Amino acid sequence: MTTSFAELGLNEQILAGVDALGFTEPTPVQARAIPAVLEGKDVLASAQTGTGKTCAFTLPTLQCIAESGHATEPRKPLALVITPTRELASQIEDVTKEVCAQTGQATVVVMGGAKFDRQIKALERGCDLLVATPGRLIDLMEHSHVDLSQVQVLVLDEADRMLDMGFWPSVRQIVKACPSKRQTLLFSATIPPSIKGTVDAMLPHPVVIEIARVGETAATVDEHLCPVTQGDKISLLEALVKREHFERVLVFCRTKMRADGVCATLKKAGLKVDVMHADRPQKARERALERFRDGKLQVLVATDVMSRGIDVSGIDAVVNFDVPMDPEDYVHRIGRTGRAGATGHAYTFMAPDEVSPLREIEYFTKKLIPLFDLEGFAYSDGRIVPSERRSTTKPTRSLFNGSRGRGRGFGGPRGGRYGRHY
Repeated sequence: MTTSFAELGLNEQILAGVDALGFTEPTPVQARAIPAVLEGKDVLASAQTGTGKTCAFTLPTLQCIAESGHATEPRKPLALVITPTRELASQIEDVTKEVCAQTGQATVVVMGGAKFDRQIKALERGCDLLVATPGRLIDLMEHSHVDLSQVQVLVLDEADRMLDMGFWPSVRQIVKACPSKRQTLLFSATIPPSIKGTVDAMLPHPVVIEIARVGETAATVDEHLCPVTQGDKISLLEALVKREHFERVLVFCRTKMRADGVCATLKKAGLKVDVMHADRPQKARERALERFRDGKLQVLVATDVMSRGIDVSGIDAVVNFDVPMDPEDYVHRIGRTGRAGATGHAYTFMAPDEVSPLREIEYFTKKLIPLFDLEGFAYSDGRIVPSERRSTTKPTRSLFNGSRGRGRGFGGPRGGRYGRHY
């Protein structure tokens, strides 16, 4: 069994970069992907959030292009990483900076929200590895500021999220601009059926790596289901954060307006809190994330668009202030805690109008989320408390059988501390 990065075939310079990053033992996706990439094979890797995919492709890619060398000056990128969000691009940059300091290679990152002229000048100076968000890269290509003709390794990072965000047409355009003879690496949490045809065309005979089944949540995350009314959610969140003495809590809301409201209320309650969503300026988002990472914020409130760009160690708890409508988003959200072997907590606040998406999550993950009541909290009447005997198999007929009383699917008292049951 592989126990060190040295056994994966990485050279001394890359290993020095690994040491600088503070990593000692490869994760399963790294242990399987790195040797395959070093052998020059195409790779299709599916692994859940927080499993170390970034190093799984950056480390071997930098080694591969170092061995091939540059034929032209200024240096045109020999490797291209396409990633959906600015936060993910910054995360990749953080890793490559450490490694390139040891190898002497150069990384350029181009993304929306940053100064266009500065990125053009960086490209003119040349680079070995280019990291880009799709929209900004297309802009640069259309103005002839970037040349992808020398790309030897193409990496598509978080392919499913790029599909969700509507970037797939841009991705296809970028792929066409790269040489047909190249190595292609696709890393994602899931491989949606809607892009499978394109993926098969890009990677006809890849090494397929599947670390976790679709819907599997991390074993290091303790999950909690918190039945509550919509009106009690903010009070419950405030009480939970204060009662459990968490140092870093990440709160996910369904909308930007909702996130702003939660942030404002928690701020009034005296908590150190900030918010991240797509309408906030890039600098403000970076500042909020940095303060959260440095422990200057106790709570960071975010929307799902940000869920995969928040790479912060030591997050004690994730709170789903709203039940995610997409079960996969639930897995990605709670994957922000319980990382690197540490135990984390995930709390999902479920109001009566959110029973249906909650059940879809349980069908998807094929397990029940354990019930949790915060001791001493005064729950309002009207919440729905699920039965501990509920099934993880999706029924072929209505869960409620047309009844809202104590008929099939219900049990226990109505109202009060216990509320209604399903």
